[in-house]
Amino acid sequence: MPVRDIAEGDLQVRAQAVLAYHRRTKHRPDGYAAGPETLDWDAQPSPYRHFAGAPVTLLPLVSDGIDAPFAALTGQHRVAAAAPDSRSLGALLELSFGLAAIKEYGPDRWTLRSNPSSGNLHPTEAYVLSGGVAGLADGVHHYRPGEHALEQRCATRLERPGLWIGLSSILWREAWKYGERAFRYCQLDIGHAVGAVAAACAVLGWRAHPVPGICSGAIGQLLGLDRAQDFGRAEREEPEVLLHIETAPEHGSPDNIPAPEFAGEASWSGIANLLDPHPMYRWPVIEAAADASRGEVESMTLHGGAPALPAPQARAADIILKRRSAQRYARDHVLPRSAFVRLADSAGQLLRGTGLQLLAFVHNVEGLERGLYALGGNADGEARLRAALTGDFAWRELAAMPEVPSLRLLATGDFRKLVRALSCHQAIAADACVTFCMLAEFGEAASGRPWRYRRLHWEAGLVGQRLYLEAGALGHDGTGIGCFMDDEVHRLLGMTDDTFQVVYHFALGLAIADTRISSAPAYTDRFRREADLRTS
Repeated sequence: MPVRDIAEGDLQVRAQAVLAYHRRTKHRPDGYAAGPETLDWDAQPSPYRHFAGAPVTLLPLVSDGIDAPFAALTGQHRVAAAAPDSRSLGALLELSFGLAAIKEYGPDRWTLRSNPSSGNLHPTEAYVLSGGVAGLADGVHHYRPGEHALEQRCATRLERPGLWIGLSSILWREAWKYGERAFRYCQLDIGHAVGAVAAACAVLGWRAHPVPGICSGAIGQLLGLDRAQDFGRAEREEPEVLLHIETAPEHGSPDNIPAPEFAGEASWSGIANLLDPHPMYRWPVIEAAADASRGEVESMTLHGGAPALPAPQARAADIILKRRSAQRYARDHVLPRSAFVRLADSAGQLLRGTGLQLLAFVHNVEGLERGLYALGGNADGEARLRAALTGDFAWRELAAMPEVPSLRLLATGDFRKLVRALSCHQAIAADACVTFCMLAEFGEAASGRPWRYRRLHWEAGLVGQRLYLEAGALGHDGTGIGCFMDDEVHRLLGMTDDTFQVVYHFALGLAIADTRISSAPAYTDRFRREADLRTS
């Protein structure tokens, strides 16, 4: 049923159910949100979904040959559009969802991917809908990051040629470790994934836009997620968002993005694999939150304006593939003033199109007093945030940093010990140079538009992705933090209602590498096999 046909009363009930989920899953000093009491790491769900029996096509690995500069990611350098074919599509998927490195520590071996994920669990699955893409059959394909390959789920002709990326979440992958709070983390991961697609498109001269007006159920039908016969006991996938990949960018209205339609018979193939044969827990509250927050995807700006400061000199693909989440920070490292200005400017460009406001706990930044700062996305949002924060804050403009005119000093002081406690006692929040706190306006999610709950988390993940990449280009590192004491943050800020809610923390500094962990390039086995074939 289209959202427009849902009775207003039903929407209010769903909105209240979403807010009830959010309140229920808050971490508190006297107890964390409900989660598993124990974890059997040997029985961790498989990180890879595949569909047995679906035809598989290997994609070329070509990121080494992409020379676009980092400035392309922030609209400061124009890249000629690549032709849409299997080669450019392979680059898009490698830079957005592919493997980035293989890590080893003792007997343990694990992979890292281009896009971040809470706990490196990667609940996000990617699908390709293609029509008229050279070297790729028309239809619906599922991406297999382990092999950098596509498996064709559906052979069909599309009404119009084009390229779309569909994203879904396997909620159990995240819930296995994090319990009831996992739905939040899956939505943050979708935001990171959308940001990763946008960045990968930028290096190809393309642009990505969410298809507006399409509902969750229609996305599920297009991707084949509603085909119960293809899943059986396998974990179901939650449809999230459909992105149109504009391969000949015209920069048209994001409100007029086409959705794909099947033309004629659709032939489906493949049976989903079971990721966890023996799940120890069930979290029905997650399914309830997913059901209540389904709705129509709205237009969403993924790129923002170009920052005023020049971009760091770096190759975009290098920064994307070397992105890591820091585990430890050098506590006494001072972030250069120019780096903070660039970060704040770049993040601020994205904030303008979101329902977010950004706070910064500054610990060690050249030219800034230690303290709490606000970085607003727009004047209206700042006014609403001022009204919501009832504490005695200065809101002082900073004449010493005119490059970031929206930056405001709220309070001076050393917040490191407090920020560590607020971030579930994680040292990375205190040892970083700056720890950001993202506040989301919950008004629309509570007033009959429950699907906005997902979007607010997507926007937070999108901003986090920009911070990851900017930090990497500036020789620093980032860490997304989804674990925080929600209402303790609100009390610090003097927030007394649900108008704004904290949805994400992000720490940024200079990482200390763990030399016990070895790192190797991704896809080495595949490169070796291909080299053997060439010499045989």
